[in-house]
Amino acid sequence: MDLVGFFILGIAAGILSGLFGIGGGIVIVPSLIVIFGLDILDANAVSLAAMLLPVGILGVWAYYKEGYVNIGESLWVALGLFLGSFVGGGIAVNIGESLLAKLYAGILIYIAISYFQLPKYFRKKQPIEKEEKPREKKSFWAFVLIGLAAGVFAGLFGKGGGLVIVPMLIHFFHYDSRSAAATSLAALQLPVGLPSVLIYAENGHLNLLFAALIALGIFVGVLIGSKIGIKIPPSIFKKIYAVFLLAIAVYMAFEYI
Repeated sequence: MDLVGFFILGIAAGILSGLFGIGGGIVIVPSLIVIFGLDILDANAVSLAAMLLPVGILGVWAYYKEGYVNIGESLWVALGLFLGSFVGGGIAVNIGESLLAKLYAGILIYIAISYFQLPKYFRKKQPIEKEEKPREKKSFWAFVLIGLAAGVFAGLFGKGGGLVIVPMLIHFFHYDSRSAAATSLAALQLPVGLPSVLIYAENGHLNLLFAALIALGIFVGVLIGSKIGIKIPPSIFKKIYAVFLLAIAVYMAFEYI
């Protein structure tokens, strides 16, 4: 097997991680299954292990310099991620791969549709688009709960958790797209997926060499993605993100359902 391919995969995942504030697992897991022939649990383990190190720190720094990162909020989200990771990893190794894939595809489709805001196109009169609501001040427990939900999701599907964090920060806390992506990316720099990685490793699903090569690629790619993300207007950013999620969901549907 060509080990260089794992490094290239890491670069691609890093670019998307920096762009959308996700951990990169949304690209890593399907690619490991389709291109490299791993099963879903092995792919989950490699993906989570690759994101244990702060491989996206350069992207976080780029967002921080532009004023998009709140360190305190990111740390509370990270705490929730760590706690949720125990639960998600434990569930994943005890349910069928087909069920995992179906759940994953369904969640992605729901998130993508919410970004497209399809219901407004079926109204008789198009409402005037309102300005984005001001960000609401929330208790630290709210950020921990977001992280907890994201951690369960990450442990289940081998993702960093950004797919849950970013939409929730936008819809419930009224973050703009870039701030949500930056906060999510910052929270993912701590080893929040360690509990899930240990569970997967204990069950024989972890290849450390593959994970290390992908991690190196993510480190290179994430700075590129974050710099692109800073320059994209929020409205376009949301549409690109929605198309991206929908494409992955369709792939998972055809592959496993």
